[in-house]
Amino acid sequence: MGETNKMMAALRDVSNALEQANSRYCLLEEAALWLQGVDVPVHSLVLAVQWDTFTYTYKAFEAFNTTAIEKEKHFDFFTFHSQQIKVEVRCYYNTVIATDPDRLAVEKQGTLFWVKSPDYYLRHLDHKDERYQAIKAYLQRVQSENSQVAKQAWTQGTYQAWLERFGPPEAVAQGLIEHPFTKLSSLGSWLGDLRGKKVINLLGSHGTKAIAMALLGATATVVDISEENARYAQEVAQAVGVDLEYIVSDVLSLPEAIFNGDYDLVLMELGILHYFVDLEPLVKVVTRLLKQGGRLILQDFHPVSTKLISSKGRKHKVTGNYFSKELIRTEVAFTKFLTDESETAYVYERQWTMGEVVTAVGQGGLFIQQLDEQPNIKINDIGLPKIFTIIAEKL
Repeated sequence: MGETNKMMAALRDVSNALEQANSRYCLLEEAALWLQGVDVPVHSLVLAVQWDTFTYTYKAFEAFNTTAIEKEKHFDFFTFHSQQIKVEVRCYYNTVIATDPDRLAVEKQGTLFWVKSPDYYLRHLDHKDERYQAIKAYLQRVQSENSQVAKQAWTQGTYQAWLERFGPPEAVAQGLIEHPFTKLSSLGSWLGDLRGKKVINLLGSHGTKAIAMALLGATATVVDISEENARYAQEVAQAVGVDLEYIVSDVLSLPEAIFNGDYDLVLMELGILHYFVDLEPLVKVVTRLLKQGGRLILQDFHPVSTKLISSKGRKHKVTGNYFSKELIRTEVAFTKFLTDESETAYVYERQWTMGEVVTAVGQGGLFIQQLDEQPNIKINDIGLPKIFTIIAEKL
């Protein structure tokens, strides 16, 4: 039996015994990362069980010739071997396994395992640790795969979808010319005087925000992965009569020539953060684009409304997990405007908490000046947040 087969057999043995003992658990360290796709060597299994089930969990493994229970500074543990693989079972006292926000369910070869998330180790490992580097490489690989899925999705009838939703570019252009501020109203006073400013809208989609800023005197650039988005945006810009630079690219794979550090404003808004499985590379791009004193305006849907609460009329229920770190398969946003259901496209989303977003921006070298949380304006949603806006400056 190969090493991988041995490891999987040991994992199933352990998982089955824990399930039969009705003992909640969480795999830790290399085995947890390996099961989630991180390229790390794994030679043993380490897992934690609920503190108040430790005694009968120990009894559940007596057939495996377990060692006596030993004590470390932060946990008690015992060991045994399964399929010639060493297994260490730990008990961290006064911790609750089932509600651990870093505990995820992962399916591997038809079996469901509970594992510690990569996020946990990114927060606790030294950046020079090989496991930290392996997790970063894994996230980069997942991001690249997701970007390819997104690119394919956003080229399946996107131009037609915008025609269905907004109408022909000429009609959109007329509305922008008459009321450019209306298109930017959610951004309030944070934009300031745009005359002579160099601005870039990352994941700018159909480009109307950037075109409105160009009408107000800015030199505007859009970055987006979709050629059909670019087509629609350029046709609107031409009808408006403004210049619009549109770079068709993954935001994380921009050409080096663009990084001159001369943008006054980077704008990212509404429904974009969930496309990123790691926010650190995104914030690095923003920081490299901005000039000293330049500002980031980041506006997105509030995680309380996207992660936690589901609403139907006046009824609101907590149906989500605010701290979930899972990737969620979901329809691409524009598919509801398509007439052919066979064209429905899917991408994978990572929904972030407010703390994760603020931390990523702050750790990326930007000074957060303001975090503004805006309420839902629907009468049935009084008291619930709808969107948030972060204003940050490059010092």
